[in-house]
Amino acid sequence: MEILYKSTRGTGECVTASQAILKGLSDDGGLFVPTQIPVLGIPVEKLASMTYQEIAYEVMSRFLTDFTEDELKACIERAYDSKFDTKEIVPVKKADGAYYLELFHGATIAFKDMALSILPHLLTTSAKKNNVKNEIVILTATSGDTGKAAMAGFADVPGTKIIVFYPKNGVSPVQEKQMVTQKGNNTYVVGITGNFDDAQTGVKKMFNDKNMAEELSNAGYQFSSANSINIGRLVPQIVYYVYAYATLYKNGEIKAGEKINVTVPTGNFGNILAAFYAKNMGLPIEKLICASNENKVLYDFFSTGSYDRNRDFILTTSPSMDILISSNLERLIYRIAGEDADKTREMMNELSKDGKYEITAEMRAQLKDFYGNYATEEETAKIIKKLYEDTGYVIDTHTAVAACVYEKYKTATKDDTKTVIASTASPFKFTRSVMDAIDHKYDAMEDFELIDKLSEIANVKVPNAIEEIRTAPVLHDTVVEVAEMPAIVKKLLNA
Repeated sequence: MEILYKSTRGTGECVTASQAILKGLSDDGGLFVPTQIPVLGIPVEKLASMTYQEIAYEVMSRFLTDFTEDELKACIERAYDSKFDTKEIVPVKKADGAYYLELFHGATIAFKDMALSILPHLLTTSAKKNNVKNEIVILTATSGDTGKAAMAGFADVPGTKIIVFYPKNGVSPVQEKQMVTQKGNNTYVVGITGNFDDAQTGVKKMFNDKNMAEELSNAGYQFSSANSINIGRLVPQIVYYVYAYATLYKNGEIKAGEKINVTVPTGNFGNILAAFYAKNMGLPIEKLICASNENKVLYDFFSTGSYDRNRDFILTTSPSMDILISSNLERLIYRIAGEDADKTREMMNELSKDGKYEITAEMRAQLKDFYGNYATEEETAKIIKKLYEDTGYVIDTHTAVAACVYEKYKTATKDDTKTVIASTASPFKFTRSVMDAIDHKYDAMEDFELIDKLSEIANVKVPNAIEEIRTAPVLHDTVVEVAEMPAIVKKLLNA
């Protein structure tokens, strides 16, 4: 069965998976969605005997139907290899009654590695399939993790360049050091004097700038995206939820067909949307628990049906979730609007113009799969400390937001369904916040002293991604105003 892709704001024209991956964003500003969600249709008993790579092929081949078996398997093989520090790629750890899906064992110790390890290969394969002659420029905004993971994936990949914009004072010291020390002749990192939403809006504007596209095309370049708006990012994320379910079954934690809940710390809505797609493929997921930090725009949306970004932007200890415009929510809006592109476009225009929109009562009724809540900074720190003291298991700040919201969900509903918590970053990525939560006595330590101390108390080896940046020189130090973003892109590309 062929799966094609259409825009959430379009008039019904369809493109192939490889064309959707290449474009990243539709010409009309919408996001690509599959014409239908394919059925997984593989018994869990069979899934349980498969490797991560084998499950990845089964899931992704159902979505990326214009890739040949050899093409897709080659992409998977190159992506999920020794750059991950565990053989199983995503271990599942049980702690305090929940199952933590550790998505941070890749090159940059965050869940973005799961999709950004394979996206460069999907993209270059897509370019060949569509006879693209231009060099592909990956243009992306990051709230901390996407940028580094994308650069690690694309560094020195022939036929590509990557330009990453990040909020200069809106990421953790480790996140920034990872980015500004990135090697690769085709990688560029630019700080902006603004927040993540400013960076993301600036990138979207460049994607929609027809004059700029023509100018760059004449210079031999075309834009594509590594943000979670690219369907080539979303599809690989579905895989690890299927793998988690198969692992729980294999380990005797659940019976075949038994439903589980999934809790995801959410900013841009891509990771939890992937779980929603997995559920719609037939994976037995009951409730999708959407966890927000103090920038609780998604919690308010699920509570009221109103999406309103007109609020103070709060810098928290979980910076990858410091987001007020959750781009991937548009894909869910499109679905609950009955795949009505006009209605979706209208709401997205309202968001752009007034900073808010409201869904109908009929649309709200279709959100029963979801539960939303949020964790304060104090609650986030408390749960890191409690989990460590009770079990010895150390989680990062983003995972802690999810763990806290899961506790609130259990208290509110008394639901004891077994629950997978997406553990989206290594605690070593946010060491100061994690160690501060465990005990204030560590406050006076330098960053790398703290890292060594965390390794000692958690009894976990310091990841290679951290060791590499201890003494790495800064290679990128450009900082610009938001309005200067197009100019710096042209300058970096000599266009």
